Order: sequence, then structure tokens, then C-alpha cells
Amino acid sequence: MRKILAAAIVAVSFCGGVQSVALPAANGGMEKMRIIEKEDYNLVVQKDGPALGYSPESGVKIIEVDGKYFKSFDGSGKLLPYEDWRLPMEERAADLAKRMTIDEIAGLMLYSDQNKLPMPNDTYGGKPFEESGMKAYDLSDSQIRFLTEDNLRHVLVSKVESPETSARWNNKVQALIEGRTHGIPANNSSDPRHSAFADAEFNPGNSGDISLWSNMLGLAATFSPEIVEEFGRIAGREYRLLGLATALSPQADLGTDPRWYRYRSTFGPEPKLVADLTRAYCDGFQTSTGDDEIENGWGRRSVNTMVKHWPGGGSGEGGRDAHYGNGKYAVYPGGCYELHKLPFTEGAFKLNGPTGKASAVMPYYTVSYNQTDENVGNGFNHEIITNQLRGEAGYDGVVCTDWIITHDERHPGVHSGKPWGVESMTEAERHYKVLMAGCDQFGGNNVKAPVIEAYEMGVKEHCEDKPRDMRCYRDADGHVYDFAFGMNWDGIIDDDRVRRYK
Repeated sequence: MRKILAAAIVAVSFCGGVQSVALPAANGGMEKMRIIEKEDYNLVVQKDGPALGYSPESGVKIIEVDGKYFKSFDGSGKLLPYEDWRLPMEERAADLAKRMTIDEIAGLMLYSDQNKLPMPNDTYGGKPFEESGMKAYDLSDSQIRFLTEDNLRHVLVSKVESPETSARWNNKVQALIEGRTHGIPANNSSDPRHSAFADAEFNPGNSGDISLWSNMLGLAATFSPEIVEEFGRIAGREYRLLGLATALSPQADLGTDPRWYRYRSTFGPEPKLVADLTRAYCDGFQTSTGDDEIENGWGRRSVNTMVKHWPGGGSGEGGRDAHYGNGKYAVYPGGCYELHKLPFTEGAFKLNGPTGKASAVMPYYTVSYNQTDENVGNGFNHEIITNQLRGEAGYDGVVCTDWIITHDERHPGVHSGKPWGVESMTEAERHYKVLMAGCDQFGGNNVKAPVIEAYEMGVKEHCEDKPRDMRCYRDADGHVYDFAFGMNWDGIIDDDRVRRYK
């Protein structure tokens, strides 16, 4: 949880996107602070401190402490450690984590399904978009619901009407949630969106909306990590201007079967080259330099990368893809399972830049057939996530499942849920198995209820409230006590902060 919150703290630090600037006063001295009113938000510009963007309708207060200015997210006017931009991010994340409820934690473990701007098949104020009179950058009813009722803070954005739409929608999202759940901002993200089409010379290339590049296989054909890193810097800058803070990329899978329809999104089949280009891609997106850097290479131009798909998704049986039931198995007829990990272990986890490693990892849908003692999808597999990724590879970043793996499959040839190997489980049981495997987030899940149900399964099975580090006591009648403050010797709970389970 602290890993996820640390990323959120970085996003808070980025808010406003303006460097510290000098504020000349009318008398020739220096102003301490100035509030600039924008169309969608206010911007506090201060001497020797970061610019602070906030919505005047959110309830957030700007407070002064020791001559510096900060956001008070709960409106109390008291500076809390996690609100103090002078403190290290890890210290701020640790302080924020201990303040969160189970409901709030469950919301942070959700990563939304795709959001188009505007949203088709949704309503705006109870009406279809075409009848609502709203703009493409306004929030749909379902978006408001998952942000406010389910506390979701990680949002996948796909097709947008224009860059302006994306930026203004981001501002509306942040304004809505800024005064909720301790001010944790939305981490808006995107799959790759810079690849040109075959007719780009005549069609989308003329729009000027966003820079267009070759797909990943084309970039690999340059054999140049320098070019790929430069692409990452440029694309990352454009992501930030669109309101996007995470790239669901690069795709570090080895392209070992050209029949695979995602082959063109890989850096090809050669492990060392793929590792070098993956490293360069992550460095380009994540690294801020000079005045843009805030801490350890992270800063105002940084974009998280979520490298995919551990332990390698390019070995689907017969070239088929695991989005569908008929392609659920990854096979290794040459015994090259470990080789598919190399772009991760030698590339994404060993960056040249100061950010050190890719912020997040996404396991693929596939069942890595007969590589462990259970044939289940990678996101459900404790050996692949906890032992191999966390233990052997030493990865301590965020692990987010691929999309909708906890949902039901409708048909092997239809793009629907992908619960490979755990089809007989309930949705909540699948969530629990993902958590026990070692994953942090659920891709494509908008609703917190099954996460909370999975948490309660864990409390019952392990006799403890793991997120709160509580211990367990079971009495002779089978009652399980989950406690942080103790109980008296006859087994009667005398503290209303302690819960009793049967």
C-alpha cells in the first residue's frame, strides 16, 4: 500500500505543473505568495516552494506554516505530515497509509476499465451524452460514481476527443476528489497512443494533436536505445500535458511468434536488445532533470511506466492470444521460460537513470503452462508473483493485474473476463487469490465490494487484519478476536475498537 501511496504523493507534488518562480513585488522586494485564478482552478505561486494547484470548490484550504504554503486537504487548517511537501515521499506515504480506512485502501487497489471522452453507453446527468448539453470533458455518471462511491483513484483513459478535452477532464476529476480521501489525486493513465498508422502521411499526421511515431517494432529496428529514450522523453511530456501520469507500457514481451497479433507492439525477439530498449523507454518516461526534478529523478515531467507482461507474454500456444480462452496457455517448447524474463530483470528493473526501476509491473493473462505447481493465470500464481517476481527478481514496486481477470468468461472467442485456471471460483474468491499471489491492484475493476469481501476472507483465514498488523486470538468456543488494543482474560472484549468474528 505504501508503494501505491508513494506514487500518489509524487502526483500531489506534481500538481500545478509549474516550477518555483520569483515573485517581484511592487516595491522592488519579493512577494511571499500569489494566487493566480485560472478557468478551472487556482494556482498558488510561492517563493522558494512548489506551485500548488487547487479547486476553490473542493474545500481544500491553503495554509501558511513557517513562511511556506501548503494544502490542507481536509480543510482543518492543520498541516499533517503527508501534506508537507518538505518531507521525503516515503515518510509522507507512511503517514498517509496509517490514516486510511479499509474502504479507502480498497479503492486504491482498483484500476478502472477504459474511459473514453466522451463516454459512449453512459449517461451525463441521467441523459445520453447527445441530449445532456454537456461537453466531452465533463464527467459521466459512472465516472462520478466510481470516484466518489468506490474511492477509485487509478483511471485508464483511452480515446479522447482532443488534447484539450483530456486536460480539462483531468482538471475536473482532480477538483471532484481533491477534498475527499485525504486529497489523494487521480492517477490517470494510458496505453500506448503515439503509434502512427499506415496512412499517417495523409490522415492523422496532419492533425497536429499529438506526435506520431513508429510502433515499438519499428523503434526496435533503429537498434538505438538513445532514440527510444528520446521518444520516451517527448511522449512523456505530452502525457503530462494530457493529464496522464502513468504509461501502461512498455511491452517487454519477447516477440517469439510472428503469428501473435501483439507482435508489432514488442521490441522484437532478441532478449538483449529488448532489455536495452525497455530500459531506455522507462528512463525516458520516468526521469526528470534540472529544475523539473523533485526527488531521485522524479519530478514534473516524470510519467510512471507499467512494464508488461511478466513473466513474458509472447509465447502463446500457436501464436494465439490470452485475451481469449482459446489462447490462454503460454508454452515453452525450447525450455526458454527464464529467457523471457530477461527484459524485465536486466532492463526494466535496472534503469540507468536515478528512478531505478519501472514503477509498476503487469503480469499477463496467460497460464505459464507447467512452469509451477499450479496452472493458473500469472496474476493468480503465488510462485510467479511472490517467489519469482518479488523474491528472485527483487522487485518491490507495484504489481497490477491485467484487465478483468477476476470477471467471468462468456465464451472462449469473446473478449470478456479472463479467469484462466480459476474459472470455478467466485469473483470475490478470485480477488482473494490475486491478493495472496502478491499483487497490489486489480486492472479493469471499478467496484470495491469484491476487494473488501476478499479482505474479509483473509481476516477469517489468517486470524488477523493484515493491513493493520493486528494479532489473533481464538477462544475455546471458536470465536476469533481481531484486536489491536487487547482484551481481558475471560474473553470479553472491553474496547469498542476491537471486532469479534464467529
